[in-house]
Amino acid sequence: MSEITLGFIGNPNCGKTTLFNAYTGANLKVANWPGVTVERMEGAISSHGQKIRLVDLPGTYSLNSFTMEEQVSRQFIISDEVSVIVDVADASALERSLFLTLQLSEMEKPMVMALNMMDIVAKRGIDLDLHRLQEILGIPVIPVIARKKRGLKTLLHAALHQAEDAKASNHQPRMIHSEEIKPHVMVYSDDIEQKIKAVEDLLPADTPRKRWVAISMLTADPEMKQRYPMDLSEIVDGQEANQIVNQRYDLIQDIMEEVMLGKEQSDTLTERIDDVVTRPFWGVVIFLCMMALVFALTFTVGDWLSGYLEIGIDWFTQLVGSLLTNLHASDWLINLICDGIISGVGGILTFLPNITILFLAMAFLEDSGYMARVAYVMNEIMEKIGLSGRAFIPMVLGFGCTVPAIMASRALESPKDRKRVMLLTPFMSCSAKLPVYILFSGMFFAHNAMWAAYSMYLIGIAMALLLAWILHWMDGEKGAIPLLIELPAYKTPSAHSVAVYVWEKVKDFLTKAGTTIFAASILLWICMHFGPSGYTSDIAISLAAYLGKGLAVILIPCGLGFWQIAVALIAGISAKEVVVSSIAVLYGIANVNSFGGMQLLHAELLASGFGPLNAYCMMLFTLFYIPCVAALSTIRKESHSTAYMFKVAAFQFGIAWVVTTIVYQVGSLFLGI
Repeated sequence: MSEITLGFIGNPNCGKTTLFNAYTGANLKVANWPGVTVERMEGAISSHGQKIRLVDLPGTYSLNSFTMEEQVSRQFIISDEVSVIVDVADASALERSLFLTLQLSEMEKPMVMALNMMDIVAKRGIDLDLHRLQEILGIPVIPVIARKKRGLKTLLHAALHQAEDAKASNHQPRMIHSEEIKPHVMVYSDDIEQKIKAVEDLLPADTPRKRWVAISMLTADPEMKQRYPMDLSEIVDGQEANQIVNQRYDLIQDIMEEVMLGKEQSDTLTERIDDVVTRPFWGVVIFLCMMALVFALTFTVGDWLSGYLEIGIDWFTQLVGSLLTNLHASDWLINLICDGIISGVGGILTFLPNITILFLAMAFLEDSGYMARVAYVMNEIMEKIGLSGRAFIPMVLGFGCTVPAIMASRALESPKDRKRVMLLTPFMSCSAKLPVYILFSGMFFAHNAMWAAYSMYLIGIAMALLLAWILHWMDGEKGAIPLLIELPAYKTPSAHSVAVYVWEKVKDFLTKAGTTIFAASILLWICMHFGPSGYTSDIAISLAAYLGKGLAVILIPCGLGFWQIAVALIAGISAKEVVVSSIAVLYGIANVNSFGGMQLLHAELLASGFGPLNAYCMMLFTLFYIPCVAALSTIRKESHSTAYMFKVAAFQFGIAWVVTTIVYQVGSLFLGI
């Protein structure tokens, strides 16, 4: 079975990933591009007796790349790896999408246009002459509605047709040109065409895509100039780049006049909403309210669902315990399985409903188009601290998981900005920290639990912005790169896209519970039941106790000078969820998130002198201290520096210790502790 590779490329927010997900579903493979740390999404399907590999390329507005992600898209399109280019264009913003289309067409590769969001076009009263557009561009133009899965079969059929025609004609794409524009879609002025021909004559005879290379040379493309070093001083005068860009836009205007038959009506709903949510003050207030609503749902609905999961885990624990007892298993084995593994892993699984609701809400906000408004609103604040509003996007992604959030920093143009965002993103409260917030706020703050947990998110954002301003002030920089971001029309989130997004996140959580947390629970149990003299049932003389008591000295000023807490925090470096599973194992509580489990833990903590102020400091320390191993590894890969990874870890721990100490010491004065 032969394989064909389809490369999905398009502007940001054109629905490219939604279209890609519609084809692949959950059959995705995540990997890094060779030589760089940019994540790629791949899927594989079979159709017409052929294996089809689909690659979702990072969004880009042109092939003149600036960011790391845009460079990856360009390199993949240039390579011989792609069989057919699937140019995903936003039909409701066709004029903007055509610039990339013209660049792609100049590469003379098999290509098909997926004209997405046709439902929005119809809603706005626009009529597009798709036959004429196809005639001008010389490629199949297929109308699709990705979120409703319409037009997918036709698009795939057209792409396979292009691949077959290219193969039959010695890898030359099938073109459908009108008489006026043969032999190329984009015909420049006579002066530019002569210069293109002159450069083509200087290139080696075996140069692939000669015309595109020649045009790139005229626009002073750094990569092409390095690949084909030659003296063009007698051909170029330095104005070619601007002339080529202007002439492309002139053709785009002509195309729009040819194919747009209806007058576009404004999207009044989008305009009305944006008139409120994009205002500097109210935009921030609405964002904070939206996040508060998300957490209200996370706690209310999530806790209600968790109750049923707790009953199931409690029943399972008793079942396993009874089964092992009837089999006459050793006491230590029963203790390991029930109090070690099930308490650790089960204690984390009870938070699954809360985390699922958080992911569901974030996916809904992102797919609706709202998150782009958040970046726009935050732009003014971010510029004052030396960062673009675009830098706020990775920080917002950090609410889900720090790892993809750090990877999203590659969308920033400046290497210094990327490193700064890597340093600040871990201050966002990722979903792994949520179980810690839920546990301690639920035990010590009762009806105000949601607000206690929500304050962690606000404090994390405030601290990140404050530190960014301090670093900006210390560097003495003048300003940030201006934000250029598209505000897409609001749309009803695709149920399929949201489901795929949530499932991928939930699957990661379950995988972590079955691997990292499982292993950590066993290791912690061993440390708790073995000491210098061997196996012991007295935890006070175990390895965990000795280690915890040594580390607890450092945490006394923070209000966390309890050896169990110290051990849990150390274990939490493997994954933040492990903090809760470790506490469950350390205190021997089978279902720590249940009402009964919380009551038992609450009583034990109070008896040891651990009160509400200590609990709040515990949440603060978890918010700020060393990122998990996966996040640290990602920082090392993205920064290409092991030293920078350790610098971030030390920086985070220092901030956690200082802030928590201040809060505890000041709080103790007011409370008279």
